[in-house]
Amino acid sequence: MAAIAQVIEAAERAGARAHILHLSAADALPLLEAARSRGAAITVETCPHYLALAAEDIPDGATHFKCAPPIRSHANREALWQGLFNGVIDFVITDHSPCTPALKLPERGDFVGAWGGIASLSLGLPAIWTEAQKRGATLAQLSRWMSGRPAAFAGLGGTKGRLAPGYDADLVVWDPEATFTVTPERLFFRHPVSPYLGMTLRGVVHRTYLAGREIFDGTGHPAGAVGRVILGRDGASHSPVPPAPPVPPLLPPEHSQPPPHS
Repeated sequence: MAAIAQVIEAAERAGARAHILHLSAADALPLLEAARSRGAAITVETCPHYLALAAEDIPDGATHFKCAPPIRSHANREALWQGLFNGVIDFVITDHSPCTPALKLPERGDFVGAWGGIASLSLGLPAIWTEAQKRGATLAQLSRWMSGRPAAFAGLGGTKGRLAPGYDADLVVWDPEATFTVTPERLFFRHPVSPYLGMTLRGVVHRTYLAGREIFDGTGHPAGAVGRVILGRDGASHSPVPPAPPVPPLLPPEHSQPPPHS
């Protein structure tokens, strides 16, 4: 809270943009909403594990749940969802933070010494959709939270984040109603360490396309590594690419309340 308050104060004093990353503490939402109402140029992100997991459900010594900031209470999770629906939180990113199994110190259950990070790159979409659809979210909202707004923030809003003429054909072919159980075999990062193991998630991805090129076929990645490094909003990268357009404003928040849920 104190750190976020300092960022808000500095951004307003300097007239600068600021971004709050990996928001896990819902207590900060009123501060951020008030700063926005005063015209502060502040954007906010959170991560799947803060929206899908709760501290009360973490077994003793289960260090694969450790991340920084930590996973908080069920009530905090619900407040974060409200902040996302209300537009105080702009978008969701994975914060993919893998490690070797040994760094989690599973044999000791040592939360203090264990690596703090959650690997969830291939699970972000189903983890969020599993929880979002319970709360009445639409696919259009999901697309804004995980595609449109991140693209705009990264300076790629003129070519990515939308299904529209002139935009890159970045597509996911998936079944939002199908479910699957997370097993090590379904994880596509090197070390299958994840708090989602054994969980049943909704939303099965069958294919993924990047600029029209198939990069995931349901079982693997036939094209290999085809991404490029983006070093800034001006489109700079290690390979020659056309400059990206200026960052467009993020879409206005939806102020409608989600339907009640149990």
